[in-house]
Amino acid sequence: MAGNSQRRGAIRKGGTKKGAVVGSGGQRRRGLEGRGATPPAEMRKNHPAAKRAAAKTKAAQARQAGGRGARSAGRKTDDGPELVLGRNPVVECLRAGVPASALYVAVGTENDERLTESVRIAAETGISILEVPRTDLDRMSSNGLHQGLALQVPPYTYAHPDDLLDQVRQAAVPALLVALDNISDPRNLGAVIRSAAAFGGQGVLIPQRRSASVTAVAWRTSAGAAARIPVARATNLTRTLKDWAATGIQVVGLDAGGDTTIDEFDGTAPTVLVVGSEGKGLSRLVRENCDAVLSIPMSGPVESLNASVAAGVVLAEIARQRRS
Repeated sequence: MAGNSQRRGAIRKGGTKKGAVVGSGGQRRRGLEGRGATPPAEMRKNHPAAKRAAAKTKAAQARQAGGRGARSAGRKTDDGPELVLGRNPVVECLRAGVPASALYVAVGTENDERLTESVRIAAETGISILEVPRTDLDRMSSNGLHQGLALQVPPYTYAHPDDLLDQVRQAAVPALLVALDNISDPRNLGAVIRSAAAFGGQGVLIPQRRSASVTAVAWRTSAGAAARIPVARATNLTRTLKDWAATGIQVVGLDAGGDTTIDEFDGTAPTVLVVGSEGKGLSRLVRENCDAVLSIPMSGPVESLNASVAAGVVLAEIARQRRS
């Protein structure tokens, strides 16, 4: 209505520099203007198709980053603590002086000598003892086989191959080292470490890529032996073996198709035993740089042994020869 000063927008509020303004200021005109073509579903925020496209892009970026800098697929990186599970592995690790940070004990766990000793060693060495519900320990372990006890250990600190060689050459006994080629199962790695520690081995060498690393599974299988002997990691296994051979250490491969049996082998000289996987065996370059390739004669119908078992057999034979 003309002269209706109470209509909203007819009279500008007092205190403004301009006079009265009538109208919408162009907002209605702009609201009638076209906004262009409708964008595709993948570009509309909160649309299911846009969320699927974003997830696909994120997965592609992760795969690309993994191809540039990640280790082999399925391997855990060494940037966080590990859990050693089970009463025997835990007490063995504590006896060996593994630098643990916490001991987890499930509430209501039945006490025995191993549990008592684990708690005692942890208390004496200043390791935190945490009593947690069993359900929490189940969530912390992937398979639940913790027996009410778990030990948190920091990421493993690997030795340098040159430092390992210097340490071995200063020893009063001939060198005995074990190198692993194509061993991807951490249980095999842990078993080889344990066998090496049991039969006088002075260190274990693993490649940095395409190899098992010292994880909680390896700690468990080695029963704490990984704290007794050093484990070195080589950027290039073949080149490291060549460097070691140049110092007078014989490089001996272990393969089912070897040309020398352990009965014919002299293990009293400084030796590095290279163990290949049960399936792939030794890689071509590693095999070409071996002074000899050993095989274990079989008396029964079994064609081959597990890599860690075969390594234990040869290490036991070398230890027997050196004792005699």
